[in-house]
Amino acid sequence: MIPSGDKEKLKKAEEIAQQIWRLSRDKLLVNLRFLDVALSSLGFQTRYGFEGIGCDGQKVFYDPAYVLNCYKREPNLITRAYLHLLMHCIFNHAYRYEKMQQDLWDIATDMAVENAILELGLSGMETSRDEKRKEVLHEWKSRVGTMTAERIYKKLLDASLDPEDISSLGILFFRDRHETWEKQETLELTTEQWKKISERIKAELKSFSQDKMDKKSIVQNLEEATREHYDYGDFLRRFSVSGEDMMVNDDEFDYVYYTYGLQLYGNLPLVEPLEYKDVKKIKEFVVAIDTSASCRGKVVQAFLNKTYSILKSSENFFRKVNIHIIQCDSQVQSDTKITCDEDFEAFMKYGKLEGFGSTDFRPVFTYVNQCIDRGEFENLKGLIYFTDGYGVFPEQKPPYDTAFVFLEDDFEQPQIPPWAIRLVLSSEEIENGD
Repeated sequence: MIPSGDKEKLKKAEEIAQQIWRLSRDKLLVNLRFLDVALSSLGFQTRYGFEGIGCDGQKVFYDPAYVLNCYKREPNLITRAYLHLLMHCIFNHAYRYEKMQQDLWDIATDMAVENAILELGLSGMETSRDEKRKEVLHEWKSRVGTMTAERIYKKLLDASLDPEDISSLGILFFRDRHETWEKQETLELTTEQWKKISERIKAELKSFSQDKMDKKSIVQNLEEATREHYDYGDFLRRFSVSGEDMMVNDDEFDYVYYTYGLQLYGNLPLVEPLEYKDVKKIKEFVVAIDTSASCRGKVVQAFLNKTYSILKSSENFFRKVNIHIIQCDSQVQSDTKITCDEDFEAFMKYGKLEGFGSTDFRPVFTYVNQCIDRGEFENLKGLIYFTDGYGVFPEQKPPYDTAFVFLEDDFEQPQIPPWAIRLVLSSEEIENGD
């Protein structure tokens, strides 16, 4: 049983901690008005013995004694921690937590958030070691480019840092505990809620364009948080066409007459199953590869492997197909015709990338249209163009669906024509051969 004197102390500490949270919230609202909905979306819950601050997307968990000690040591610590965990929510960092190497994901998300906050240049919210954080972030920015958690995480995985270096990064950028991100029954609901909030913040940031704040990092992280993730296989199936494939048509087969014939005559069925069936499969298709200097190497190879893996699967692939893999920079460099699985195998084994000049998309469309005129395609359904997007687009819509595929790494993608489809894939989605 807690002595009455201790109860009074705990109650007093909790009241003061709540006042500190309210002061921090008001300070953030004054300086960052576009966060009003996000700030009002979080509740607070005391958790005695919790060494630190955490958030599960719905509530902020804290020990009042910890909040008081932080505020006494440095008043801005709680305000910055509040903003830090709020950025985690609007950047949707929790939803991938269980899929990642968690120690590195913790560091990557903390670095992305602190970079976005420090770039805002908020006056009156500085904390100790901010200059050191800026120095480290500047060095990482030169290596990573766009400072999103996903890109920092990939670099951390590839960098093979010493445990001491990883530990020092974790300590430098730590603000909140992330074990509260682990999947809970309610977390899936808050993911969609925070995505809507993120979309609203992204829209509202445009009305604050006259402010002196640098919001570029926030916008880039919001773009990643709100980006739709697509199944590349499903996307390819949008380009399928009808055709007859030699297979048993269970939909039009009467098993009653079949089994009755077997019973009556032994091994002679009265009806046989139809040996063909109309199915949706890929028969004619064009894959265009931008082989300009800025789109080459392992990324292109991974994309071809991914596309090949999907197209050759039995449920999507006709036995005889007419697929063209066209390589082009400012002009068409090569056209490899694929008619069967063996052609794919040969191309992947012996084919080489050709070109590496400037980018012009028009020659591919001119070439494909000429192929149609020559009768090389019966019913071309679609063309997928894998590119960085920096080139000259055709002015008119071609007579087939067209998609331009981008990597998520490039946040400076140009506007594509209104008749084209934009598809953004992560490197994981491309490298995954499933």
